Amino acid sequence: MSHVEKSMSLPAFLLTGTGKKIIVREIFFTKILIMILFLILIASNYNAQTKSARLDDSKQEFRKLENKAFKLGEKLTFEVKYGFVTAGIAEYSIPKIVKLAGRDVYNVIFNVSSVSAFDPFYKVRDHYETFIDVEGIFPWRFEQHIREGGYSRDFSAFFDQRKGKAKTSEGSYDIPKYVHDIVSALYLARTFDYSKLKPGDKVHLENFYKDKTYPLDILYKGRETVSVKAGKFDCIILEPLVQEGGLFKSEGSIVVWLTNDELKIPVKVKTKVLVGSIDAELSGYKGTVGEPKAKRK
Repeated sequence: MSHVEKSMSLPAFLLTGTGKKIIVREIFFTKILIMILFLILIASNYNAQTKSARLDDSKQEFRKLENKAFKLGEKLTFEVKYGFVTAGIAEYSIPKIVKLAGRDVYNVIFNVSSVSAFDPFYKVRDHYETFIDVEGIFPWRFEQHIREGGYSRDFSAFFDQRKGKAKTSEGSYDIPKYVHDIVSALYLARTFDYSKLKPGDKVHLENFYKDKTYPLDILYKGRETVSVKAGKFDCIILEPLVQEGGLFKSEGSIVVWLTNDELKIPVKVKTKVLVGSIDAELSGYKGTVGEPKAKRK
């Protein structure tokens, strides 16, 4: 058992009403950090791994990327836990392919909900959608609908990949070609090949988030076999390193386990918080591109 897998006792006060609210607040703020991590993974691998897959722009309007990681009909379900307490459920799904901007796109949905036992303390019903180009694995549209306690936020963006503009519900912005949102980034990251990385390898990043550029390194930690409700999987381990003034300065560290095969399914995400850690663990999957080869029998 690795140092990131050690179990932690659950303080008694966290079982009280106040404690439950604290837990759920931490958990659903953490989901944002989880998605940001995958956005950062895009920057670390994008140039090296898409260069060979791009077609000559003079001959083809958009790139084509090989995708053996996911397909129409895939559904991934996660339990979000603090210690032995399950406080939330998250689900990624690809229910359909539609036409957008004259292109075939995957309609990807990400939902996060608190479990009914926690609803009286801090009810969460968050809904995200992204529309990912089937051939190029980049987004055309993104929607975010947040309902957390008494807080709500609705945001949408159309990524005009032809004109280099993001037309959002809050304004219009210049964007680089193939820019990603926080959900589509995960699906691009799953198409990457991590097999040539060695434990201790780092990639230095300058990651843009909101209105600033942050320094950040991604550390490849190696491989590990992880057991979750969905099964036992051989995984690769990735960790963004906290730096002064960086994106994760005050939110604690994050460690991510992805299946060590072509599917790169996220199996577990561990986030350290003030007391202990929060784990998002794969509880079920269906509609994948075959059975994960990294799954142990």
